[in-house]
Amino acid sequence: MTDAVVFDLDGVIVDSEPVWEEVRRAYVAEHGGAWQPDTQRRLMGMSTGEWAHYLSGELGVDRTAEQVAVEVVEEMTRRYREHVPLIDGADQVVRRLAARWPLGLASSSPTRLIEAALAATGLTDAFGATLSTEQTERGKPAPDVYLSVAQRLGVEPTRCAAVEDSSNGVRSAAAAGMRVVAVPHGSYPLDPDAAGLAAVTLNAIGELTPELVDELG
Repeated sequence: MTDAVVFDLDGVIVDSEPVWEEVRRAYVAEHGGAWQPDTQRRLMGMSTGEWAHYLSGELGVDRTAEQVAVEVVEEMTRRYREHVPLIDGADQVVRRLAARWPLGLASSSPTRLIEAALAATGLTDAFGATLSTEQTERGKPAPDVYLSVAQRLGVEPTRCAAVEDSSNGVRSAAAAGMRVVAVPHGSYPLDPDAAGLAAVTLNAIGELTPELVDELG
């Protein structure tokens, strides 16, 4: 039986991964770094502190990790003020599930971007617990953020369903003991090991129904 549903934000509710990639690629190029072939895959799921240190250290950006975090998030905030890329039908799916279960949000975005995205999509009140990995010790694929959201909802993690798009997100939710619904982004397919951890894989968020969540239980 499912007692709660925990959503990721980026790639599940808002199509922000391409925006993150565009912003960070441009930032790395502007500040003397070198983007690597596996950089985007590695970045997906990292907390703010983790990716800021990665850009500053491994990619050779000539800014401190603290400067990287502030400047990249400032540019993302500017982009969100112009347009939050809501995935078609995602808000309706969230509302349908919120009518049946308590919902949580476990996101790698910084808190200010989570708040901006939820406000712009009108979904702030749909979630009983919202948490950024910048508030946990480790980002995804570690289970910290999912375990903390379940605790805040007052629900056992093993009685939660999680909705994720990225390999590190699927690994994180599965490591927390949740049953994972994977909705991979067309541009960022799941790694084989992560695909194997998902209870079900959907082509689009609109396929996520209360009936499907019931079947997971």
